[in-house]
Amino acid sequence: MSSAAGPQVPNVRGPVAFDALPGALRNVAYSAARHPGAGPPECPSYPAGPAAGTAAPPDLAGGANCQRYAYAVLAHFGPRVPPLRSAELWADRAATRRAAPPGPLDLVLFDAGPLAGRPEGYGAHLGVHLGPDRVLHLCREVGRPAVWGYADFAARARYARFLGAKRVVPDGFREG
Repeated sequence: MSSAAGPQVPNVRGPVAFDALPGALRNVAYSAARHPGAGPPECPSYPAGPAAGTAAPPDLAGGANCQRYAYAVLAHFGPRVPPLRSAELWADRAATRRAAPPGPLDLVLFDAGPLAGRPEGYGAHLGVHLGPDRVLHLCREVGRPAVWGYADFAARARYARFLGAKRVVPDGFREG
């Protein structure tokens, strides 16, 4: 991180980047019910308010799922993503594009493999690529945000397949 004002792309060292996040993004409980698209008042996916970088991240005090958490982390650094569920995100071509290899602040998706009768990406776990072998994600297993390497995901059946990465397209999503 540099000393310049405003949110910066995190240092590629996961724990350092994690420690540099505001407390509201370091202490978030996992809650599957708080996902993008969950209706108000329980979980407004995109609360109205000031532009990115001018206010606190979306309210995560009641917890979040992995997608909502990843979107809040990106919003802290500037990029905004519409409130898409994982299959919608994987299919999206308006606000994001596929990225290979993943770069800092790209969204990365993991799953257990294809599910019969479901679209690609359905139920995928979402994290934020911080740098080489570092992914920040809201970890259901731990119940809080964690920084893992790609081997940590591969070692768990539910995350064994790296589906791919998505990069936010500049000006690809505007609130309103």
